[in-house]
Amino acid sequence: MPVPELPELDPVVHAKLRLAVLSLLSGVERAEFAWLRDKTGSSDGNIGAHLAKLEEAKYIDVEKKFQDKKPLTLYRLTPRGRQALSDYIAALKQLLGNAI
Repeated sequence: MPVPELPELDPVVHAKLRLAVLSLLSGVERAEFAWLRDKTGSSDGNIGAHLAKLEEAKYIDVEKKFQDKKPLTLYRLTPRGRQALSDYIAALKQLLGNAI
């Protein structure tokens, strides 16, 4: 009996913190840096590095502005990012098969 080919898991999405960020962003229109940091329990530097990877992959858009003379950075999931998350979930389901 041939073994089915294992699905590819997108390495950009596969990192735990990036998967958490994409999942959080999938449920909101946009989110502030501090909110994402706090929701994931991450440090500024760690989440910043992961957000940069997601931006580089065009999975998220970044908007930087000022609010009450303070810098404000907002993140939003792009259609490409939403598709990447959806494909990742489908690949996981295929990989896990009947285990779930």
